[in-house]
Amino acid sequence: MKDARNLKRERLAPATYVLLAAVLLVTMILCVCAGSVRISPGDTVTAVWNTLWGKPVPENIAKNIILNVRLPRVLCVALSGASLSLCGAAMQGLLRNPLADGSTIGVSSGASLGALIAMATGFTLPGSAYGGVMVLAMLFAFGSLVLILSLAYALDRSLATNSIILIGVIYTMFISSIISLIITFSSEHVRSLNFWTLGSFSGVNYDQVKLLCLALIICGGILLHLGDELNAFAIGEDNARHVGVNVKRVKLIVLITISVLIGVCVSISGTVSFVGLVMPHIARMLVGPNHKRLLPASLFSGAIFLLLADLTARTLMSPVELSIGVVTSLVGAVAFVIIFYRTGKAG
Repeated sequence: MKDARNLKRERLAPATYVLLAAVLLVTMILCVCAGSVRISPGDTVTAVWNTLWGKPVPENIAKNIILNVRLPRVLCVALSGASLSLCGAAMQGLLRNPLADGSTIGVSSGASLGALIAMATGFTLPGSAYGGVMVLAMLFAFGSLVLILSLAYALDRSLATNSIILIGVIYTMFISSIISLIITFSSEHVRSLNFWTLGSFSGVNYDQVKLLCLALIICGGILLHLGDELNAFAIGEDNARHVGVNVKRVKLIVLITISVLIGVCVSISGTVSFVGLVMPHIARMLVGPNHKRLLPASLFSGAIFLLLADLTARTLMSPVELSIGVVTSLVGAVAFVIIFYRTGKAG
């Protein structure tokens, strides 16, 4: 029965992608239109279309709000949601762990610590305003992932779900205390970043959109290319070896790619929790467990979810803006309990 359902989902996958793409486009237009200043969908489409083709934008349209404030934010949110969801789906397949995600096993917290250290110390790379923050975020993300998996393997060589999650939660709490210390003993500028650590896309620009887009194209392309290998990993590492997968090489490539992508996202928006945990499960219900279809579906679903979360954060208590991490954590906490409960019953 389960195989029949999965086969039906895979047959409907192309239509599902078209539907998800349409929903994503509508959601992006909605997010540009909604806010403290309401803008009609027609004005939004006209402003973007005319700008793309070099035509003048009518004076009655709020061009500055659409093109310089909301559009770069919407693009950053969509790209970050797609990246985080893709990383979560790849991590769950690689570790054979339905609860694996950058936020649940401490990778996002490690990246946030690296980014905050770069900001507090003024660490930069020549010719790049964001390079230093991104590099340290990537390095700390990868180091956190290696450390957590090493500790989990030392305690439980089967790398059981409970062991990884437990160590990830403890590590996240430890990193959170270090972040609090840095903020407490740093300058007023760094203290103001406390809101950023909870997740915020306020003030993003097109340079950050380009960085996120480049990271997603490169890292996302690598992960999408490894769909067959992740399918083999989902059954077990021994099975992957038997079908000719270079286990160590693929595992290292996936872990580095995930760390880079999460590091870039965190360096721009801070820690946005649970996107990579929840959305791959939603995508799995839509297209089945085959990673060749699951990974693209995770891209779309993650972008849509984070766009709606950001819209809620901006408009729910307007003119006060909530941290986007608050919204995703509220949704993710409930989903986490449901997934954990269903995993426990199945296991």
